[in-house]
Amino acid sequence: MRYDVQQFPTEQIRMTDYFDMRNSGTDARTEVIAGITTFLSAMYIIVVNPAILAGAGIPPAASLTATVLVSAISSILMGVYANTPLVVAPGMSLNHMFVTIIARAEGIGYETALGCVFYSGVIFLILIIFDRRRRLIQGIPRMLRYGLAGGIGLFIAFIGMKSAGFIVGRPEGGMALGELNPAVLTFIACFIVTAGFVIRKARGAFIWGVLVSTLMALPLGRWWGDAPVVAWQGFWAAPDFSLLLQLDLVGPLSLIHLPVITVLVFSSFFDGYSTCVGVGEAGDLVDEHGEPVAVRESLACNAAAVALSGLVGTSSAAAYIESSTGVRAGGRTGLTAVVAGILFIPFLFVSPLISLIPSIATAPILIMAGVFMLKPLIYVRWERFDEAIPFFIAMIIMPLTQSITQGVIWGVLSWTVIKLACGRFRQVSWIMIVLDLMAVFLLINMETFRH
Repeated sequence: MRYDVQQFPTEQIRMTDYFDMRNSGTDARTEVIAGITTFLSAMYIIVVNPAILAGAGIPPAASLTATVLVSAISSILMGVYANTPLVVAPGMSLNHMFVTIIARAEGIGYETALGCVFYSGVIFLILIIFDRRRRLIQGIPRMLRYGLAGGIGLFIAFIGMKSAGFIVGRPEGGMALGELNPAVLTFIACFIVTAGFVIRKARGAFIWGVLVSTLMALPLGRWWGDAPVVAWQGFWAAPDFSLLLQLDLVGPLSLIHLPVITVLVFSSFFDGYSTCVGVGEAGDLVDEHGEPVAVRESLACNAAAVALSGLVGTSSAAAYIESSTGVRAGGRTGLTAVVAGILFIPFLFVSPLISLIPSIATAPILIMAGVFMLKPLIYVRWERFDEAIPFFIAMIIMPLTQSITQGVIWGVLSWTVIKLACGRFRQVSWIMIVLDLMAVFLLINMETFRH
């Protein structure tokens, strides 16, 4: 795509140059639309994260403010510094881990847990800074990276179906198809509409899908007698900054908390790297070596966001797999992340507006993103079982356990064990051995938290 410099104002030319939009094959309008799309996919965290962290005794109002601050600042940092379209916000699996740490460890308050989050971010950042040759990143085999990307695709599609009630948990265990009530039928109609926009390559397809789906959801609770899906809960809510700088920096220095900090470091690294790979594959945002673009810079921003999380009062932040929705909407530069980050800021004051967009309107976006992220399947040589099996394990474990970290752990371990069993010792790098030790450490300590 060619641009005539004279047709743009000076400010837009500077922005285009800063984010390198010409070489990325995009423009400001496309990036803004992609940023809005990503925000619509990820904004649920504003409400969901405080509800989860309430289990750790954190006041919901203050937690909501902390969530918005971390999401806005970290996403803007990601866009400005790394120039990648990755939105950063408190991670869903990491917030459950945060609550579990507090609930299972006697005598640890959320202030100490926030200190652990802060120190884990600092250590994560130090690892990335000193890994100048990206050995830790490049040591992960490409086929295993494809498995991680595919697993995230299945996981994000599962999240969408579950949030819409299309798939529900059985009382005796496992999952089942949800009841085909008016809400689920409306979701199916919303999915068809959104898929139609995407197939026809409509500009801003996901945004139009959300708007039309929200309008389709309005009759629920009015015509069919169910609880309203789209509900007005007010307009204004004052921010609560009471958690700001309330972390305990002394307590986490005790050796008893070292396993907690180590688990948080490795989990943040695995989540962040896997997301970079998954989003990169979804949008062909890879370099000539097949690596995600600016992956080191992206991980550094992710690490800084984790440290910031502890400072403002929430669980560890992570690059969001929902960023793939913005990438599929055309976002290819950091302007997408900046726009999404800016859109979080008003919800410091108008958080009740989140209730106007129901989950059945955003769920189709997540499912479509899952479809896009399964592209790596075309690269698998299924006749090479020593690589196809670890690929499959990494991909299938994520949706089954509903954990990116578990998918990485078992994908890494299966790669090493199978290669060694086949006598292909040279295909197991020392980086993979280090990751195997990390994976075993995580498994042991996660089991400790579970009991």
